[in-house]
Amino acid sequence: MQQNNYPNPPYQVMEEEDTIDLRKLLFKYLRFWPWIVVSAGLGVILAVFFTRIATPIYKVEGTVLIQDGSPSLGADLFDGAGGMFGGKNNIENEVGILKSYTLAEEAVRKMNLNVSYFKDGIFSKPQLYGNVPIHAQLDWKHPQITGGLWKIKVLNTEEYELSIEEDNFSVFNPADPFYKTKLENVQVQEGRYKFGETIEGDHFKFSLENTSALAEEVLFVKFMDTPTLAQGYREKVQVAPTNKQASLLNITLETPVRRLGEDYLNHLMEAYLDRELKIKNQASENTVRFIDRQLSGITDSLTFFEDRLQKYRSDNRIFNLSQEGSIVFERLESLEKEKSEAELRKKYYTNLREYLSNEQLDDLTAPSVIGIQDPLLNALVINLAELQSERVRLSANFSDQTPAVVEVKNKIQNTRKTLLENVRSALTNTENILAELNQKVKMVERDINALPETERNLLGIQRQFSINENIYVYLLQKRAESEITKASNMPNNSILDFARAGALPISPKKSLSYLIGLILGLMLPIGVITVRDFLKTKIEDADQLQHDLKVPLLSQIGKSKAADKRVVFSKPRSMVTESFRNLRADMAYLVPHDQDTLTLSFTSTISGEGKTFVAYNTAAVYSLIGKKTLIMGLDLRKPRIAEDFDINYSKGISNVLSSNMDWREAVVSSGFPDCDVLLAGPTPPNPAELLMTEKFARMMEEVKEEYDVIIMDCPPVGLVSETKDLFKYADINLFVFRQNYSHQDAIQFVNELKAKGDVKNLYAIFNAVEGSSGTYGYGYGYGSKSYGYHEEEEKKKWYSLK
Repeated sequence: MQQNNYPNPPYQVMEEEDTIDLRKLLFKYLRFWPWIVVSAGLGVILAVFFTRIATPIYKVEGTVLIQDGSPSLGADLFDGAGGMFGGKNNIENEVGILKSYTLAEEAVRKMNLNVSYFKDGIFSKPQLYGNVPIHAQLDWKHPQITGGLWKIKVLNTEEYELSIEEDNFSVFNPADPFYKTKLENVQVQEGRYKFGETIEGDHFKFSLENTSALAEEVLFVKFMDTPTLAQGYREKVQVAPTNKQASLLNITLETPVRRLGEDYLNHLMEAYLDRELKIKNQASENTVRFIDRQLSGITDSLTFFEDRLQKYRSDNRIFNLSQEGSIVFERLESLEKEKSEAELRKKYYTNLREYLSNEQLDDLTAPSVIGIQDPLLNALVINLAELQSERVRLSANFSDQTPAVVEVKNKIQNTRKTLLENVRSALTNTENILAELNQKVKMVERDINALPETERNLLGIQRQFSINENIYVYLLQKRAESEITKASNMPNNSILDFARAGALPISPKKSLSYLIGLILGLMLPIGVITVRDFLKTKIEDADQLQHDLKVPLLSQIGKSKAADKRVVFSKPRSMVTESFRNLRADMAYLVPHDQDTLTLSFTSTISGEGKTFVAYNTAAVYSLIGKKTLIMGLDLRKPRIAEDFDINYSKGISNVLSSNMDWREAVVSSGFPDCDVLLAGPTPPNPAELLMTEKFARMMEEVKEEYDVIIMDCPPVGLVSETKDLFKYADINLFVFRQNYSHQDAIQFVNELKAKGDVKNLYAIFNAVEGSSGTYGYGYGYGSKSYGYHEEEEKKKWYSLK
């Protein structure tokens, strides 16, 4: 028999771009709206609970004003020569100083933060600060365990009970303070102790004092070493300019204890100003040390010549020089004063040269403090001292290979070489001046030789006394000036705003927490649904099926909950029956109107997808309109019609094909008008070969002559081979998919059949559809609401995820 060829049917597969249908996506998730609402509510409730138990975090802020000092002459010269020296106060440098470990350590030491105290709470342990009920005394010269948490239960004013709350201890060794070892087991006897009693072991030594603790009060203490505390606070503190143009630095710290944060930032800013003042005072201190070394020798000489002058005057009864001697002495005294000042400068230059050669840059003294008025030399010494301070600061926080440290070291070497050359030149000039003064002194000494011997000797002694006296007075004057300078020094920078915490905590924020709780509550069920859809292997959605199939999806058949599978006959007003009527109506568009007979084949990928159910009830809707209909059970391997539809007859197609029996003898009535059944019969040993015989082909011709509609219930095409040979007898071939049962691989199987061209007029049916599987809520053809047109079946529970 020739296969029927029809014109293009109205159901054409359209090539569509892969676009996201937002409305479809929305309705997909709205199917589970009760779950989403419940989850969102739980998220908000958990957020409220979190905000109540979470420890509030406060933001503490302080402000430092950075004053840009006026550059010195030497700095201007060298800046113009190539930018060797930066400004005195570089904002980035000041930020680095404020965040340095050195300042953090100094602040921690001043505040004595090595012991933290906590009180017992329901969900957390709030930290106590200030007036604590107990006080711990630790011997930091002894190894100490840090990091863990001790529990203190006060028994009375004299005793307490000690136990370990959190065993997370490390051992701090004072011999190596920057390295700690983990301690697994703490060898301490838990139990009763007296306040004031020293508790000592290999890794701890401490005692507790009761200041205001009451009986039955429970407290907790934690010991922390200074290096760990300093490093922790250093990482927590944030320093940043208020804006790019201003020289204001904003210092912030986030902490659960407002007062503690305020005190720490204030101590940090004070340590910052103390450091600057210490650097400024260093030049005065170096000057005082230099002058004190000179005075130690001058004082002895001055005393010696003072005694000698007094004795000589007494012995020789001469107290004043003659007029001529006084004139000579004044000339000589003036020269000796110039000579002593030149020798003092020479000593300074000599010491400065030794410091530079030996790189003792911390002992530099500015030339101006001892009366040397050389602007370039003075600027070089000051700049070199500042560069040395910068190197010390950077080396405390960075390695020697860091670019910033390398750059500062290069600047120090260049400045040191330049300064050393200037010192050598100044030393040569000073030696020339001394030689010239010595010549002048020799000329005056000739005039002295013309004086009487007694006066000449008096003049010599008085000359030595005057020289030492002038030097002594000069040094005392410079020392006093240096002390005054040191006392009057003030930091260039200043604290503009002392640390102050905000009135409200920055964390947790109620509105933000509620929003996050709501979002997480919404995202959890949506995420579960999305992951579930991503991992699913079964076909669930009709639209996705229609999108992926290369053949038209002809109809959707609702899931019947009736016990009788002949639903068209048993429930003629149900929605499932109506979906079969829709299938019958759609079928009219697929065949020519003048065709007298219609042959339909039904198959699926595997058994259980409902092809027999769909085939039987499709036959039933045709019989209801008076079409003489025959249902043929062609699944000879696993026949289901007799069992599923309660038909008691043992003969069928296998008997007809394997004997001389006429096929009409095997036909039985379904029990309903115009609907007959031709069962498969007993399972033969060769079902595929029987269906390929010439006898079967003749039988099909005869059947089509006697019946208006022939329904072929074929075997699953994915399991057996004979189904492909049966397709040629049908006008329309229908492939049945079942919701939540058929695998997605079945779609590819049907697409391959279409691509190979083995099957003509192939269409798909989506069976056992529950709820609204179609787009935007449509299902069964009329929608999910019947409004009295159909019998209502039991609705799916709202909490079901299927």
